[in-house]
Amino acid sequence: MIPMAGALCKFIVDEYGTAELLKRLSDPVYFQALSNVLGYDWDSSGSTTVTCAVLKTALFFEEHGVVGVGGKGVAALRVPEHLRALEDYGLDGAGLGDVSRAVAKVDNAAVQDGYKLYQHVFFVDADGNWTVVQQGMNAENGDARRYHWSSDNIKNYIDEPHAGLISGKVNEHTMDMTSTISEECRRVSVDLIRDSPTRVRRHFEDVKSYGASTLDYWLDGNSKTTEIPAYKVVPSRMDWRAVRRAYEAQPCDYEELLLMEGIGPATIRGLSLISEMIYGAPPAWADPVRMCFAFGGKDGVPFPVPRAEYDEAIRFMERSLNDAKMGRKDKVIGLKRLREFAPPVLRTPVAAMQ
Repeated sequence: MIPMAGALCKFIVDEYGTAELLKRLSDPVYFQALSNVLGYDWDSSGSTTVTCAVLKTALFFEEHGVVGVGGKGVAALRVPEHLRALEDYGLDGAGLGDVSRAVAKVDNAAVQDGYKLYQHVFFVDADGNWTVVQQGMNAENGDARRYHWSSDNIKNYIDEPHAGLISGKVNEHTMDMTSTISEECRRVSVDLIRDSPTRVRRHFEDVKSYGASTLDYWLDGNSKTTEIPAYKVVPSRMDWRAVRRAYEAQPCDYEELLLMEGIGPATIRGLSLISEMIYGAPPAWADPVRMCFAFGGKDGVPFPVPRAEYDEAIRFMERSLNDAKMGRKDKVIGLKRLREFAPPVLRTPVAAMQ
């Protein structure tokens, strides 16, 4: 898989540049197809971890102009450290480390979909363009979800920033603070923090958990009470020291609040539910995943890869690359014509994939 990945990526870089390679890796469908092409023909959580590990090993700055760092568990936590080491190549390692921490924080706290992150890989080229591929696992149903980020289309970290998400399932209820629907909820959350920690605590204690009713009856004076749905369970506690620090810092917007140290999932959820139940500014409760077609699991038995044919394909690509460097464009043109035998692209609306 490693030499095949190296050859494929070299072709893409030679023909289109490093930015195009990063753009393709940020596409969930392309990434899944690449995993299958490399020989991982079982669409499971391993498609992400194995393919990322292969790309990390195959990519070199000297040959491809792109490198990948990170991985699972401890390797994911060391990404900022490894990015700082890239300052020897003229990159802003500290700035890239901030990006790494920010995208992990968003998918851990701002998008509360029940998937715990365990894998984080950061791909970057010599010009500072980057793509992040990270994955989370839902412990209840064993489903994996992959999150894609790209410097090519990101404007900020809170306004629908993902390049794409893919999962085996679509949740009925997910709190998504990155949705444009959550804009008013984000504004109220910041106002609450900037106002007074005491007020936040009082509101937090007033909001009832599942099985009780909201405060609408007392606030509006009407006779109708609204029972809080189960998925809007208020967290048992918030980090009040972090709330105090945020109040003292007076964040100017929601992005600054979200990225503050100590502001975790419980605090974000608590603020959003206070915003909804007391001030009538709810967050988005729709799953942001856009594509859902992966299936299977690690317990399945993949079809064995035919090693001889696989190795021959690698040699064919390496010969074509060498021919291109020697000016034998006829060989490369022949390779490009292979696309004529491929079936036409099916332009399927994203919604149809769900």
